[in-house]
Amino acid sequence: MPSTLEREVSTEASLMKLPDGSRSPSLLQTLSIVAQPIDFLEACAQKYGDTFTLRVLGVNSPPVVFFSHPDAIQAIFTTLADSLELGKVTHVFRPLVGDRSLIMQEGSRHLRSRQLLMPALHREQLYRQGQLICDLAIEQMQQWQPGQSLNMREEMSEISLQVILQVVFGMVPGSRYQRLRQLLGNLLEAITSPLYSTQFFFPPLQQNLGRWSPWGSFLHQQQQIDSLIYAEIEERRLQDLSQRSDILSVLMSARDDQGKPMSDPELRDQLMTLLLLGHETTASGLAWAFYWIHRHRDLLDRLLPEIQDQSLNPTALSQQPYLTAVCKEALRVYPIALISQPRKVKQTVELEGYTFEPGAILVPCIYLAHRRAETYAEPGQFNPDRFMTQKFSPYEFFPFGGGSRSCVGMALSLFEMKLILATVLAHYQFETNENRPVRPSRRGITFVPPDDFRLKVVGRRPLVGNSKRSQLPDSSTFPKVY
Repeated sequence: MPSTLEREVSTEASLMKLPDGSRSPSLLQTLSIVAQPIDFLEACAQKYGDTFTLRVLGVNSPPVVFFSHPDAIQAIFTTLADSLELGKVTHVFRPLVGDRSLIMQEGSRHLRSRQLLMPALHREQLYRQGQLICDLAIEQMQQWQPGQSLNMREEMSEISLQVILQVVFGMVPGSRYQRLRQLLGNLLEAITSPLYSTQFFFPPLQQNLGRWSPWGSFLHQQQQIDSLIYAEIEERRLQDLSQRSDILSVLMSARDDQGKPMSDPELRDQLMTLLLLGHETTASGLAWAFYWIHRHRDLLDRLLPEIQDQSLNPTALSQQPYLTAVCKEALRVYPIALISQPRKVKQTVELEGYTFEPGAILVPCIYLAHRRAETYAEPGQFNPDRFMTQKFSPYEFFPFGGGSRSCVGMALSLFEMKLILATVLAHYQFETNENRPVRPSRRGITFVPPDDFRLKVVGRRPLVGNSKRSQLPDSSTFPKVY
């Protein structure tokens, strides 16, 4: 049966003259974009160009129009923004992040939430957390042994979760910390499963039939997580927050234009938003960076002189130009998400020579924008030098989305990526088991190197300079690599 959204927009959009696109049945298009989204989007772009129309929201699907030209992206993010809305395209996240989450808000409520969140995630605020991020990477590396074969996505996922708990939630290791770490780890692993995640897309499946039913199990798990988060908030309210720099404490101290703070449920929803949008995505970006660096060893030769100098503090380290270029190029070739947040037309707009009536869905396509040959020479090649010689606009390079709906945690994610990548590579040498190109593998909403991609620990690297960053404990039995 058609959803309310489909019925609402199908009539309004039926008379529009739309950009060319696939004429295959809606169901076939939907299956194609779900099963092989990268191949399907590339095929459409090759056949129809920068702009094309798909029917991927059901039998009576409204037109879903994909854009990758920088001019069109700019218009969607800026000049046309007031005529567009989020609509119902993020409803699948509601059970996870709650009604008060930034990504669920519109208009003045969205603006208020964003204004309260942004100072806590500002670059200068994050610099105060740099040493902790390096320490957490060091802590994870202490478990590695010579000859060990590592799934780097899993290793980076564990570091990223620790960063969320300590940098975002501001928690310290203890019984509550360990319990929340276990519960969140289980939840984050579960929602990447196609079978488990299906229930978030189809409300009829959201039936609580007891703890052993899929939805009942999710609700029970969520209740356990919420009780721990609310206990942390309650305890934090009894503390002096003026000397704390973790994101939760900064949010608790924030006030809106009316002098009102965030409520406990609002704090909970924003924390879950930062967790769900910032954990797996950062780990995925790091996994790709490790893949590319070890596929093209000359990149590592250029990178090491920047990152091995231990006299650099974490802030200075994060500003190293080639390190930044490597991370940006990893996010360009295989961005964290294939598309930016879709917009629903609420007032008639003109774009790319077409008229879009209320109900049409406009989708800025990150993946295709990052693969335009007119913007990036040899776009399929991993080449960090392009970011050393050219500055790309936020409509050409936008791995975290753009406009007022850009990811609020993008500065934290990139900062975290750079520090973790540099810390790991400065201390260890690896060998890769992949000497051929790999195809990305779907993991939830992200695309990562396949599970069989591994790096083998070869040995320690010698460190240079007087240390201003944490180092691994000395180990005479661990071979050094020169």
